Amino acid sequence: MIRNDSYWQTRIKCVQKETFDVLAIDLFKYQAEHNALYSDFVRLINRPGLSLNHISDILFLPISFFKTHLLKCGGWEPEQVFRSSGTTGQLTSGHAVKSLSWYREVAELGFRTFLGSPGDFIWLALLPGYLERPDSSLVTMVTGFMAASDSELNGFYLHDFKALDKALIKGIKSDKKVILLGVTHALLQFAQQFPKAYGQDLIIIETGGMKGHGPELVREEVHARLQRAFGMDRIYSEYGMTEMLSQAWSDGNGRFYPAPTLKITTCDLYDPFSFAGFGKTGVLCYYDLANYASQSFVSTGDLGRVYPDGSFEVLGRIDGSEQRGCNLMARDILENFI
Repeated sequence: MIRNDSYWQTRIKCVQKETFDVLAIDLFKYQAEHNALYSDFVRLINRPGLSLNHISDILFLPISFFKTHLLKCGGWEPEQVFRSSGTTGQLTSGHAVKSLSWYREVAELGFRTFLGSPGDFIWLALLPGYLERPDSSLVTMVTGFMAASDSELNGFYLHDFKALDKALIKGIKSDKKVILLGVTHALLQFAQQFPKAYGQDLIIIETGGMKGHGPELVREEVHARLQRAFGMDRIYSEYGMTEMLSQAWSDGNGRFYPAPTLKITTCDLYDPFSFAGFGKTGVLCYYDLANYASQSFVSTGDLGRVYPDGSFEVLGRIDGSEQRGCNLMARDILENFI
């Protein structure tokens, strides 16, 4: 059987909870053979490898490899390389994307399971630090949502909060609901300068990150400030990263719900090969089927908890003193590749 793009994309778009694990195992076997770095990683770890029969045996590649390697299954040329944001001189992650149309299709599929069709909304985006970059996965996703919406009110905003305020007022008077999606620090600045009850037809989605614009705040505090400023019952959230083509979404209850193409688990802080357990704090790891052409199984730099229904919480970034087991594994393995 020829396992080309059409084969994987057809299976991934049709995946259900009941078939996710089987597809993940098939994809692991494919990537362990066709992704050169991941193949070496699996061999050096000396785990069950290609004979595995359970999804829990799949090995998670440390996310730091996206900073040192362009991970691909085969010799194709990427249509786009998404780059993570970072301070000057900082080594950033790069994710080779074989097809931008596939990325947009997956992003829309995930959003549909959460709030419905992106075309049913007016999209206003407050993304300074992302909009200025041509290689931002977040901007690419939102651009696709705006194209599906095709509203003349759609727009990106940097620092012109007065124009954003006018656009919000105009959008709320229209026949569509309005989504304001923004990076955390920009939303907080807008809330400080334009505190106003825009109404419950407005949906605010924060994407996380202060990016050096003030002290890092826990999500609960961010949401409380935004709720007070805008008179909102809830603030929504998006969980995504450069290294993932799929996203997860939260309606403000503190938990994220992954797209059908994404599954989150946790590994123990001191043993990267052990599941931390439902409701227990561990290192968030993901199975992202949409990454079939690059790298689907990755251990992140985030702490969190997962629950039996598939939802998860994000508790913050991991510092070097916490993630001893995973850090040591990443260091030892990196020495074999660099």
